[in-house]
Amino acid sequence: MKHCTSCLLPETHETITFDSNSKCSICQNFNFKQEKVNWKRKKTQLDKIISKFKGKYEYDCIVPFSGGKDSTWTLYYLIKNYNLKPLVISFDHGFFRPNLKENVKKLSRNLGFDMITFTPNWKVVQKLMLQSLLEKGDFCWHCHTGIFSYPMRVSVEKKIPLVFWGEPSAEYTSYYDYEDIEHVDETRFNRFVNLGINSEDMYEKLNRTVDIRDLLPYSFPTKKSLIEIGSHSVCLGSYIKWDVKKQVKIIEKEIGWSGDEVENVPKNYTYEKIECYMQGVRDYIKYLKRGYSRPTHLSSLDLRNKRISKKKALKNIKNFEGKKPHSLQIFLDFVGLSENEFNKIISEHIVSPHKFKKIKKYGNKLKDHNFWNKDGKMDKKESKKIIKFWKNQNEYRNQKSKSRYIKL
Repeated sequence: MKHCTSCLLPETHETITFDSNSKCSICQNFNFKQEKVNWKRKKTQLDKIISKFKGKYEYDCIVPFSGGKDSTWTLYYLIKNYNLKPLVISFDHGFFRPNLKENVKKLSRNLGFDMITFTPNWKVVQKLMLQSLLEKGDFCWHCHTGIFSYPMRVSVEKKIPLVFWGEPSAEYTSYYDYEDIEHVDETRFNRFVNLGINSEDMYEKLNRTVDIRDLLPYSFPTKKSLIEIGSHSVCLGSYIKWDVKKQVKIIEKEIGWSGDEVENVPKNYTYEKIECYMQGVRDYIKYLKRGYSRPTHLSSLDLRNKRISKKKALKNIKNFEGKKPHSLQIFLDFVGLSENEFNKIISEHIVSPHKFKKIKKYGNKLKDHNFWNKDGKMDKKESKKIIKFWKNQNEYRNQKSKSRYIKL
């Protein structure tokens, strides 16, 4: 498998391309960020945006918030540097860890802000996780669509046009680059957030077994409604130079934000994806599908920033990738699958040239593992119904495709 000569990302990485020297597009974008972007001018643009909206509405802006490093930094930066009055919106995906809740409390009491937390119907979430796993080999559809669409729906409902997101996708993919102001709009949502499946699609894929109203939190607002409020939804990282490690040091010092261990991630990355106890399963699926996972991703960021050597990066990858997470059984219970069924599903979503192989060895078990909520297992009968309908639909599509080919 081909890897970037600079950062070690493999050719199975999403959106990656290589130049004639086998240097990847992500590294090239990073170099542009470091050398060509006029960050002083970008900061002036940010000042003008905030001046335009500040003090004009019930809240100056909305900040979508997970409690992780990026949304915490965004909220901290906007309040500390601009004295904004934000409405903070948290979408509870169902897997918040104990330390995350403590971090949110620290932040709230140190900065002071109003916050809304939305928790979607768990029975619907279970079906969405299983269905998106079947369709795309990725169970996080409900989380990604909810995190991005629900705050925008609140923005429309409360007529708060300005929405600030955190890290731009240009940090780790090539969907956008640093020449762009990354607007978090319907185009972006459909481009890579919802996996190419909108809520209406999901309603049909689930054989209409859920109430269509339960899918509204996962539906992006209409263009008309966004235009009517003068919506302006952007990434803060399009205007200020994003540097995760520096930002983490500041929020640790200023508000007592604390990191945490994550399954199968090196211990020196305790700031990364600490908010979700299913993160280990997500990374495991990525490894099974693409042949690499978060240790490669994190090491690649440090290599670009010249913070570690390739020898250290390779050690991270060797010691932490390709191991089964202890959270896997919890996830399987949530979606009503056996491990064999899970492996069979994932094996149908492999990204070439990677080859699927079963993993036996477990990675590190986290200290808060026993405190993770395990209530709400899916009935096997329910999961079998969903799988059967999915198989029938696939067979129908395949037969239709064959008949079309024969006619041609």
